[in-house]
Amino acid sequence: QVQLKESGGGLVQAGGSLRLSCAASGSIFSINDMGWYRQAPGKQRELVASITRVGTTNYADSVEGRFTISRDNAKKTVYLQMNSLKPEDTASYYCNARLRQSWGGLEYDYWGQGTQVTVSS
Repeated sequence: QVQLKESGGGLVQAGGSLRLSCAASGSIFSINDMGWYRQAPGKQRELVASITRVGTTNYADSVEGRFTISRDNAKKTVYLQMNSLKPEDTASYYCNARLRQSWGGLEYDYWGQGTQVTVSS
């Protein structure tokens, strides 16, 4: 079994910062891309940022320059540093990892249960 456990969400004032963490555990052979998605009430889930195994990053236009994604492969952990937060960043944030559980096995996407980020104006 594979688990992705997020932490670091909470309530912050506009202009503040939060750091999200997501640790993968369980039967994992290798992890490819990792990323963060978010979903606000009444909206579709959207990609916030992603990072490849070798550190290539991709950001949504709405967070470019304010958020930074990073990962520690040895710890099987991905981070999201969020600065200059805005009320429109309020959402549930979900960790994603594309991984395989055995050598030669297929890659599958796994998701965390989500952590709430609320930014007050």
